[in-house]
Amino acid sequence: MSKITETDWIWHDGEFVPWANANVHVLCHSLQFGSSAFEGVRCYNTPNGPAIFRLQDHLTRLRNSCKIYRMDFEYSDDDITRACCDLVQRNGLDACYIRPMVLRGYGATGMVPFDSPVEIYLPCWPWGAYLGEGALENGVDVCVSSWHRMAPNTIPAIAKVAGNYLGGQLIKMEALANGFAEAIALGPDGMLSEGSGQNVFVVSKGALWTPPIDGTLLPGITRDTIMTLARDAGIPVHERAMPREVLYTADEVFFTGTAAEVTPVRSVDRITVGKGKPGPVTGQLQKQFLDVVNGRSPDSHGWLTVVRDARSAA
Repeated sequence: MSKITETDWIWHDGEFVPWANANVHVLCHSLQFGSSAFEGVRCYNTPNGPAIFRLQDHLTRLRNSCKIYRMDFEYSDDDITRACCDLVQRNGLDACYIRPMVLRGYGATGMVPFDSPVEIYLPCWPWGAYLGEGALENGVDVCVSSWHRMAPNTIPAIAKVAGNYLGGQLIKMEALANGFAEAIALGPDGMLSEGSGQNVFVVSKGALWTPPIDGTLLPGITRDTIMTLARDAGIPVHERAMPREVLYTADEVFFTGTAAEVTPVRSVDRITVGKGKPGPVTGQLQKQFLDVVNGRSPDSHGWLTVVRDARSAA
């Protein structure tokens, strides 16, 4: 697993601070209770310079996560967009991963958070293939986790908050301990849910299948991107509850996520998926995705925020 590569600057509530000075108190509410909302956003090196992929959609989801948890902050989406673009340029990066974070700081003595101030941090750093070198090209070996995702109406799965990822950590650590690169978790009803931090797709007879938004998984922005690209290409897309055995009998399986991008799965529980290598539908959608985000094909959906253009407009 890769470690964070430090950059020079982090944006904090309207100011840039040196990386080493972006600190919080040990008793800040988010550190004690997992009450921070965050996003993971990729910036790609395109022919037009660095461009941030689906930034507005990420900021909308961040704001919705904060709304669910009653975390109000003063900055507009335009403010944060400008800050993200300034951050990329100030750190001199062509491509990077940006993690907007909304924290509850130091103040509240217990679980109720209202006496803790809400703070926003924007760090960024270089980040390559999330599931390892060669994962995008060759696929990865995964298992079905013994840990299940949360039940609906326990904690909100559509909110991207730190506490939700405790389950993801257990799923991922179990997979690594057993010799797999990643795992797929089931929901409380035993049906497919998601990976430790990715959505999952199954290809069967040329059609694309993925679990529905059922209160157990995060509605991924890359998930939505792939569904859109598939429909544009005439590939049938279905959201439907599926049992785990469809993973074993599928023609293809792949993960999607900001970090994972489009990563093929070559085996599940040591059962070979399809021919044990990335299949044609996965390959087609991965290529379409990577061509769009890297500026090699037209951005017909307006998904890219070109850093230079956004800063000029500001």
